[in-house]
Amino acid sequence: MKIFVGNLTRDIGKETLLDLFSDYGDVQAVNILIDKIDGEWKAFAFIDMPQEKEAWDAIAALDNKEHFGHTLIVHQARYRTKDRRGPDRQGGRRYTDLPEVT
Repeated sequence: MKIFVGNLTRDIGKETLLDLFSDYGDVQAVNILIDKIDGEWKAFAFIDMPQEKEAWDAIAALDNKEHFGHTLIVHQARYRTKDRRGPDRQGGRRYTDLPEVT
């Protein structure tokens, strides 16, 4: 199961997250996302735990718990099913209500 972990401090690393979640079972992977523009890592990560029961135990134990001064947000990862731009957007900005320039 893939687990979302949010509201992380920037001081936390993959090893710390691995240790934190390993207390509840086998951890297959820890992925901290990096911003493509500035190279800074984002304040969330994804944890892969192969055993569903262990993953649910970790979620129950760690959600809303304080870690390094931050209250963690931990839940099952939700996969996007729709384009975040909305059904009418095709990308880019469209200004349809601007006055015509003559």
